[in-house]
Amino acid sequence: MPNYETVKFEIANGVATLTLNRPDRMNAFTGEMMRDMIAAFDATDANDDVRAVIVTGEGRAFCAGADLGSGGATFDYEKRLAGRGEEFDEERVRDSGGRVGLRIYESLKPVIAAINGAAVGVGATMTLPMDIRLAVEGAKMGFVFARRGIVPETLSSYFLPRLVGVSAALEWTMTGRVFTSEEAKERGLVRSLHKADELLPAAHALAREIADNTSPVSVALARRMMLDMLDASHPMEAHRLESRLMVTRGRAGDAKEGVTSFLEKRAPVYPDKVSSDMPPPYPWRKTPPFKE
Repeated sequence: MPNYETVKFEIANGVATLTLNRPDRMNAFTGEMMRDMIAAFDATDANDDVRAVIVTGEGRAFCAGADLGSGGATFDYEKRLAGRGEEFDEERVRDSGGRVGLRIYESLKPVIAAINGAAVGVGATMTLPMDIRLAVEGAKMGFVFARRGIVPETLSSYFLPRLVGVSAALEWTMTGRVFTSEEAKERGLVRSLHKADELLPAAHALAREIADNTSPVSVALARRMMLDMLDASHPMEAHRLESRLMVTRGRAGDAKEGVTSFLEKRAPVYPDKVSSDMPPPYPWRKTPPFKE
């Protein structure tokens, strides 16, 4: 397992927990955290024992946004690259939060955000490609980019309006105001609110619901289908995709086990594995999978 500098990574009973671990800086996001998070999702995808991933924060914050330790040069990519002796090419610069977001988007395992405290800037946007968001009561959240002179990032211009609607997305990003997790739940961004000591148990209960009852391959494909169909131009695209995958999976061992275990009134033991039994690389996709 890789050595992580800015996150803690644990696997227990089929559930991986990725904890952002810079509590002295309210888990502020850095380039090293980007690399650690991508490596952790590489590890969960490669491990058939992992059935779900929970992402949370150490201490009192989930992630308070980008680390602003570089002052006014924090978002000046040209100056930062020059300081490291690296060549600057405007057309090739990529948002570091977006790289994490794309990796989460490509995850083969469901991802649950357990927002244990402040989630601002990239701390809020990194949760958008995750599948389900739970939060503590009273957590501060915000898409504050306009108040820092920059723009929404980490795929938020794609995901946020799809999750909460264009009006709420525009209000939050144009005002840049900080709001509470109660408002986030009211407007559909957060699934449920919890007291601090009940948040992780609730996230683990949800992860166990997936891990104990479902086919890993079916879950991975359902996630991929839902996300890839977000920009479908017609329901026929979904019909073609679903028909192909019903044929493919209908003859697989998981389908036989799913029906048989139901009829026999016992817990299923699905034989297929994500590492070896997923259909080859999603030929229906318009955009190839993200690679570092």
